[in-house]
Amino acid sequence: MLYDAFEMQCDLAQQTRAWGRVLHQAVSPWAGLGEPVTWWSAGARMMMRTGLTFARPAYGIETVKVGNREVPVTEEPVLATPFGTLLRFRKDIDTEQPKVLVVAPLSGHFATLLRGTVRTLLPDHDVYITDWHNARDVPLSEGAFGFDDYVDHLMQFLRAMRGGGHVLAVCQPTVQALAAAAVMAEAKDAAVPRSMTLMAGPVDCRISPTSVNTLATSKPIAWFEKNLIATVPRRHKGAGRRVYPGFMQVSAFVAMNTKRHVQGHTDLFWHMANGETGKAEAIAGFYDEYFAVLDLAAEFYIETVKTVFQDYTLAKNELTYRGNPIDMRSVRRTALMTVEGERDDICAVGQTMAAHDLCTSLPPHMRSHHLQAGVGHYGVFSGRKWEGQTYPLVRNFIQSHD
Repeated sequence: MLYDAFEMQCDLAQQTRAWGRVLHQAVSPWAGLGEPVTWWSAGARMMMRTGLTFARPAYGIETVKVGNREVPVTEEPVLATPFGTLLRFRKDIDTEQPKVLVVAPLSGHFATLLRGTVRTLLPDHDVYITDWHNARDVPLSEGAFGFDDYVDHLMQFLRAMRGGGHVLAVCQPTVQALAAAAVMAEAKDAAVPRSMTLMAGPVDCRISPTSVNTLATSKPIAWFEKNLIATVPRRHKGAGRRVYPGFMQVSAFVAMNTKRHVQGHTDLFWHMANGETGKAEAIAGFYDEYFAVLDLAAEFYIETVKTVFQDYTLAKNELTYRGNPIDMRSVRRTALMTVEGERDDICAVGQTMAAHDLCTSLPPHMRSHHLQAGVGHYGVFSGRKWEGQTYPLVRNFIQSHD
C-alpha cells in the first residue's frame, strides 16, 4: 500500500510537469517583457521540476585533462550482475596509473552522486566505480541481495580489475570495504587491495552519535521491517520484491535539513526569475542528482541497520561473513587511510577513524588519518576543499602504496 500510494503521487507529479511545460511554452514568447512574465516563466520551470526521478543520471564525464592535454573518457562496463555493474572510466592514454575502485553507498541515491569524486580522481588514476542498480528494476527471480552479497560484489569487482587495485569507499560501504579486505586477506586472495581510503563512514556509531544513529537505535529492528519496507508494484520489473524505497530515504534526508532545502528552492526560483542562469543551473544540477532515487533490497537495508547501527558488530570485531567470523587483525597488506569532516552531522568525527583500532596488525607507515576542517558530510568527498585540500593527501597516500 505504501508504494502504491507513492505511485499515485508520481502520477500527479507527472501531470504537474506537463502543465508546467504548457505554461512555459505559453509565456516564453513574452519573456522579454520583464516582470511579471519572468515570474510566470520561473514558476512554470519549477512546476516542470516536480517529483523524483528513478533512472540513473548520466555521469557526463567526457574528457579529462591529463598532464597538458585533454583526453577522452569512455564508460566501459567491466562486469555486470543483476544488482550492480563494475564501471570503468577508460582514458585514451598509454601511461599506467594506479587502479582505484570507488565504492558508492547504497543509500537511496545512484552512484552518480560521486561524479565529482570520480572527476577529481581521474587525471591521476585508472578509476572504476560500483554502479549499483535500482532494486525495483531487478526481477524477483534474481534472488536476494544482502549485506554479504554487497561484500561479494566488492571482492568480485576487485578480482575483475586484475589485481593491484586500491579502494576508496564513501560513507555506508566503509564497513563492507573493511569486511572485504579482511576476508580476502584471510583467504590470501591475490586481488586484495593495496590500500583502502575510508571516507566519512559509520565504522563505530557508538562514538558521538548523530541524529541518524539515534534514529537507528530508537526502534527495534521489527519496527523498521514493518514501517519502512514496501513491495514493488506490478508495473515495474522487480514486481513483488521487498525494498526500502529510495523516496523514503531521500525524504528522511530532506527532513533533517528542511529549512536548507526550502531556501534552496526559493533561491532557485529567484535566480530563474532574475535571469541568473549560472546560479540557477548550479542549484538545479544539485537537486537533479539529489532527487534521483533508487530502491534498496529490503534484506540489505535491514541487515545494515542491525549490523552497523544497532549491534555494532564491526566496531566490536564480531562481524561475520557467510556465517564465519571476520578478524580485522588479518588485514596486513592493505594500507589504511581514514578521512572525516569536522562538521559532519551524518557520520560524526571519530566514527571512521575507529577503523585504525580494528586493523591493529598494520604498522604506522601503512596508516593515515585526515580531519578536513570546515566541511560537512558531502564536503568530505566533493567540492572545493575536497579537490584542493583532501584529495592531494589521498592521491599521495595511494601512490605511496601502489
